[in-house]
Amino acid sequence: MDQNNTDKDWGTILTGEKLLFGLLGKILYAELDKPWLQSLIDEDVFSEVPFGGELSETASGLELLQKWTHENNAGLSDKSFDGLRADNMRLFVGVGQVLAAPWESVYFNDGRMVFQEQTLQVRDWFRRFGVETEKLHKEPDDHIGLELSFLAHLATLGLQAIETKDDNKFEEIVESQRRFMVEHPLKWVPGWCKLVEEKANTDFYRGLAKLVRGTLFSLAKILEIQLPEIN
Repeated sequence: MDQNNTDKDWGTILTGEKLLFGLLGKILYAELDKPWLQSLIDEDVFSEVPFGGELSETASGLELLQKWTHENNAGLSDKSFDGLRADNMRLFVGVGQVLAAPWESVYFNDGRMVFQEQTLQVRDWFRRFGVETEKLHKEPDDHIGLELSFLAHLATLGLQAIETKDDNKFEEIVESQRRFMVEHPLKWVPGWCKLVEEKANTDFYRGLAKLVRGTLFSLAKILEIQLPEIN
């Protein structure tokens, strides 16, 4: 195992990454479900994070999400849920222009089209590691929720390599995380987060945007990827 990797508590890092990116990926990809959102409130899942909590960006995201949680402690009302659905629609689906399109390809062509080169590249990454999306060929693979879920999947594979003491596999997974981050999420997700922060009407989505950017930047730091300072 590489000396730089032995200096890190990878079991803790990968477990936190698996849990948090898995959660964020599901929130951003799955259809909004009131009972499931209520379970997040009941379990106070945004009271802390298992990964990336050292960054102020993460902390400010948690603060907004905790505010949303406390406002709904008595139960997520129909009015609050309808507000989330309306925000989700205008941000990510759109009636007319989509304010913060959740697909990577949109940000790399003048026509803001999906199913472009980036979609195929992400699909290739998924296939190499045994992942196939439920809506293959019907919905772009380069959705932010799917890219975050893929990072959680790689974290799971890294944990398996640690458990089986397969150093070569572990090094491959760490390097694959590094390359995938550089080639895909880090190229567009920080800008997407900024759009969501600017356009969202709810603390829930503003908080998620900050949390996503903070945790991505935290992982980049762990993987020793050079990044600009967070503004």
